[in-house]
Amino acid sequence: MSEPQRAADALGPSSPLVAPLYQSAVYTLPDLDALDRVTDGAEPGFIYQRDAHPNAQLLAADLAALEGADRGLVCGSGMGAICALVLPHVKQGDRVVASNRLYGRTAQLFTQELPRFGVQTTFIDANDLGAVRAALQTPSRVLYAETISNPLLRVADLPALARLAHERDCLLVVDNTFATPILSRPLEHGADLVMESLTKMIGGHSDLMLGFAGGKGDLLAKSSQTATVWGLVASPFDCWLARRGLATLALRQHAACANAARLAEWLQSQPSVAQVIYPGLSSHVDHDLAKRVLPHGFGNMLCFELRGGREAVNRFMRQAPGIPFSPSLGHTATTCSHPGTTSHRYVSAADKERQGIGDGLIRLSVGIEELSGIQSEMSKGLEQTPLAAKPISIASPRAAR
Repeated sequence: MSEPQRAADALGPSSPLVAPLYQSAVYTLPDLDALDRVTDGAEPGFIYQRDAHPNAQLLAADLAALEGADRGLVCGSGMGAICALVLPHVKQGDRVVASNRLYGRTAQLFTQELPRFGVQTTFIDANDLGAVRAALQTPSRVLYAETISNPLLRVADLPALARLAHERDCLLVVDNTFATPILSRPLEHGADLVMESLTKMIGGHSDLMLGFAGGKGDLLAKSSQTATVWGLVASPFDCWLARRGLATLALRQHAACANAARLAEWLQSQPSVAQVIYPGLSSHVDHDLAKRVLPHGFGNMLCFELRGGREAVNRFMRQAPGIPFSPSLGHTATTCSHPGTTSHRYVSAADKERQGIGDGLIRLSVGIEELSGIQSEMSKGLEQTPLAAKPISIASPRAAR
């Protein structure tokens, strides 16, 4: 008798409330006919963990429903999900149009990796719809953007981008990590494909690494094959953890958004803070757009610029250990990061300056703690911060070109 059969028999009429963790890398089959049926999709089942496994399938189905996707795929990381979405739709000689405000590793994929296969990328200001339209006049396979950009929180006009892409027979692919499907569902705004880094807010506890890819119709079919061939496999245990975190995502997201909104207002009154960047503030360049694209909240991410540059950032981190320096985001507790030396470390100095990523810029991932506790700890870091550097400015569409 096989192990699964013994386990099933031991349960009797009962069934687990929580889906079990399937750690097996390979599955047994009774004969070649059963193998053919599973391989051909005539019968459900699993063969090899790299192809598919129950924990990834359960998680993908839950996320697809949350995103409004017809199909979902879970990969081993957010970058893996991006590769699974983009690679099947481009070939030698093709062109990608991408936002010029992207997570640093995503930008590296487009500038360093895809060119090796003969795929070129044109970067544009995704908030300048005229520039997007002009770029798409040259045939392009993919238009790539982030719902809320990393790190300076520009908000993309997803319906407009979808319209422009589809006018030119181009796919709109959206990284929705900062918003999550709780705040925005890009597929409902017209996007063709969406990805999420599950390592962040969706996982929520900084103890897993996964990515999700979702899409409408048959667009995702090729991505599953790409994920298998390129080995973009997701760990069963990480999938199990992410599905656990998914149950509390809405509660955590709304609580963190409420904290972030109030914290952004409070930071504006701190003398050592030169500028606060948060889509929920009326001062944000995309505030009106954010109210349309993000009707359920403006996110848990905010940025602020300290007067005094790198020295002030170091002082803040040392004096406020309760706001841990953690080059990621989405944890239940508030953490901080320094884009200039982490997410955008390998971006050129000129491009950092264009985007407004200065030495004094701190990116804050706001958690679900009591707001007063966050403010109390941050106050320690803001004490005796030298007053020096000028505030950053978010690049205008004209300056970005």
